[in-house]
Amino acid sequence: MSDAPLPTPEEIAVRAGREPPVLHLPERPRVFAERETRLRERAAGHAMRDYLLLMAELARAQHERLRAHPAVELPDEAALRAAVRASKPPLPAELWPRDSRWRDGLHQLLDAMVPRLPAGPARSTASALRSMRPEALEQQADRLLRGITQGLDMAAAPFIAAALQVYWTHMVLATQAAHGTGLLAPFGRIDDATRCPCCGFLPVASMARIDAGTGGLRYLQCALCSTQWHMVRIKCSHCQGTKGIRYQSLERVDEEAAQSPVGKPALEAETCDVCGHYLKIARMDRDPRVEAVADDLASVTLDLLVAEAGFKRHGVNLLLLFGEPDDGGGG
Repeated sequence: MSDAPLPTPEEIAVRAGREPPVLHLPERPRVFAERETRLRERAAGHAMRDYLLLMAELARAQHERLRAHPAVELPDEAALRAAVRASKPPLPAELWPRDSRWRDGLHQLLDAMVPRLPAGPARSTASALRSMRPEALEQQADRLLRGITQGLDMAAAPFIAAALQVYWTHMVLATQAAHGTGLLAPFGRIDDATRCPCCGFLPVASMARIDAGTGGLRYLQCALCSTQWHMVRIKCSHCQGTKGIRYQSLERVDEEAAQSPVGKPALEAETCDVCGHYLKIARMDRDPRVEAVADDLASVTLDLLVAEAGFKRHGVNLLLLFGEPDDGGGG
């Protein structure tokens, strides 16, 4: 029997004459609808049930906004060509001049959410946010998109983030629709493989997909626009090294493991002993319903345990932020 290592899914694809797709863009009818469904599934019997259900309601409002999003300013062909030449994202989260319609979207989300919220802190936060001045909202958005927690209203952040997610998801899809059939592809690889090729934002988690013909390939999923971009397996999403990669899970106590058809947890933390960072990986072969944002939210215990072991997260979940040193890094 050969002692040679088993080929990776990427190697299998290349040998079969197939190049793995670089990107999987979000789908307008599905991205937030599937997130809502998964959040409701994970909420059942969960210690964070109320919060997961609150985020499910927010995902429903996001779906409605994205479904009929108004037109906004997009990069033209010259801007796209300049981004390609520079190997930079065409819709950079930190630099893009935001259209005021993102604030309209926030107000629409809040108007949908407030009547559904019981009296309490969440409702008070949403109501106060609805009357916040435009310049204050823009300052909060700047901090959120730059990873700055100092001065960020942590209670209001998930609502602001939700509006920004809808806005950027729409811009990515609208840009692809406007330019995707031409000779110039609007989105492709950029010089930083650890960040989203569309908006330059951090990932929320990675997904091991089960697509026909390319099953098992790993894609990082953007926390802002939900674009997925290819990164080979067993590779640190922070330092891109291949040494010292380990997988951590709540194997014995995680209910998710019992629900998985293969008896293994669908979500693990991929840790790197070299740089000390980690990112969760969601495995669709173990549970095809797994969804990066929802399952990440429902596995905060894993974050706490990995952090106790000394690892720092590469990436962020914009719907649940923690106060950390302002280094512009993870969540």
